[in-house]
Parts: sequence; structure tokens; C-alpha cells
Amino acid sequence: MVVKDEELPYLRRCVELAAEALESGDEPFGSVLVAGDGTVLAEDHNRVASGDRTRHPEFELARWSAAHMSPAERAAATVYTSGEHCPMCAAAHAWVGLGRIVYVTSSAQLASWLAELGVPAPPVRTLAVHEIAPEVAVAGPVPQLAGQVRELHRRFHRGRG
Repeated sequence: MVVKDEELPYLRRCVELAAEALESGDEPFGSVLVAGDGTVLAEDHNRVASGDRTRHPEFELARWSAAHMSPAERAAATVYTSGEHCPMCAAAHAWVGLGRIVYVTSSAQLASWLAELGVPAPPVRTLAVHEIAPEVAVAGPVPQLAGQVRELHRRFHRGRG
């Protein structure tokens, strides 16, 4: 699927949220939940620095949507995110019945960047969303924003080393 020009502001906000996460000492990921009519419903950034590695923004938005939206509203919504969903978040997204996912950078891109930086592999296998949730429509990556996300990850991991 193609990322439309009118979706770029949502993706730019995801990059801003990822930068906010980095500024608060967390891994740079940010996500925005948008209703079918284009209304921003919720947004979040990574909060795993607390020690709870499940505090990904995509997972939080899936939980929020289950509590605040009807099944039809969830199906019509889109989750915009700075990075493609991990397997945990892709599963949560599919289980609550959210609609499309649009990401700036793919899991494969992130894995490549982290390997270049010498970051150890995560404890969960890196997989594309369609391998976890094959019925979820996915669009990305977005090359014009990917460099910004890569730089946030470089800053985060250089600061830890």
C-alpha cells in the first residue's frame, strides 16, 4: 500500500513523539491513533525505560482503542508509527481489530541499523507485521522521514554505549 501525502503530518508527529521518548531517556518510538475521519484520538511514545518492556506505544494504543472504540471504529482507524510494529504490537493490533498500519521505518531497516551500531539482537525475533497479522493492511516505509528516525536510534544507542 502507498503512503499518501495527507498522511505525512501524522507520521511527522510520530517522529516528534519518538524524539520526546529519547529526550526522556527512552527508546525513540512514537505512534498516533487516527479515526477513520482523520481525527487524532490518542498518541504515545515508548515507555520501556521503566523496566516494563511491554510499554510500546502501539500496544498502548491497541489497549486504549479496545476500551474507548467500537469494533467498527477500530476497523476504520489507522495507527501511524515511527517504526513498524514488533510481533507483540502487531498481535495486539490484530486482536483488537484495528485497521491499517502506516510506518516510517520497517523492522528490517531498524534491525540493520542496530546491527551497524553493534546493538545486541532483541529477545524476540524481528518479523514484519504481515508475518504476524496477515490480514492487517500495512504501508511503509517512508524514505523522506527515515533518516530522522535512524538518527534518533543512533543517538539513543550511542548514549548507552
